[in-house]
Amino acid sequence: MVNKRKIYYGEHESQFGVLRMPEVSHSCPVIVLIHGGFWQARYNLEENNPIADDLAQRGYATWNIEYRRVGEEGGGWAGTFNDVIDAVNHLSKIAESYPTDLLRVIVIGHSAGGHLALWLGSRIISTPNESPFNQLSVSIQKIISLAGVTDLEKMWDIHEQKKMKSHTAALLEGSPGEVPKRYKLSSPAELLPMNVEQVLIHGELDRHVPVDLSKDYYKYAIEKGENVKLVILPDIDHFKIIEPTSSAWSSVLDSI
Repeated sequence: MVNKRKIYYGEHESQFGVLRMPEVSHSCPVIVLIHGGFWQARYNLEENNPIADDLAQRGYATWNIEYRRVGEEGGGWAGTFNDVIDAVNHLSKIAESYPTDLLRVIVIGHSAGGHLALWLGSRIISTPNESPFNQLSVSIQKIISLAGVTDLEKMWDIHEQKKMKSHTAALLEGSPGEVPKRYKLSSPAELLPMNVEQVLIHGELDRHVPVDLSKDYYKYAIEKGENVKLVILPDIDHFKIIEPTSSAWSSVLDSI
């Protein structure tokens, strides 16, 4: 039996999360889930419902978060980033009413959510005064990026080469040439080392976020001395990786 509740962490209609609690008598670990969709308003947290249900049934508390996205008032730079921080910080409030173990918090993000998950890792120790971001106050034990956008400038280049609309430019309100500081402040590849355990899981057949993004990030992270693991899944595309019925899901469970 899993109890589910929608909880707001802010006043905007997109500043909420869905908490799923297994029926347990002890404090259970928490898995924060961050959905993808290239940070666009037309995609939402329902993408993560199947894995949130699966993980809750396995004994984890899951906090499937929504956040303001590009196309919504306050979304993009820097509201999207601060919403993710605020949603994770809200776990401290949730712990007052629900048996959750905040010493065992894992963040799992898919696609653009993988970007935000890895970026959160940089906030654990980074508190520059000039930062436009809120302070992260909840510790994170591990970050798992599922087909994550690890490098915003490379993602911008990929869309440019395909003559596509750049979703990274929409998020940061400019190209790398126009707002270089924003790319440096928000691209995981620019923020290493992070000093948090990271796992990168990526399907070889991914056509939305090329697997080379995870491979290149892994190499750079290793050079920086990071505790990072790379799992490449043959015959897996962008969305199979978040299907509990797929063979890819066992790799995610193993990483948890």
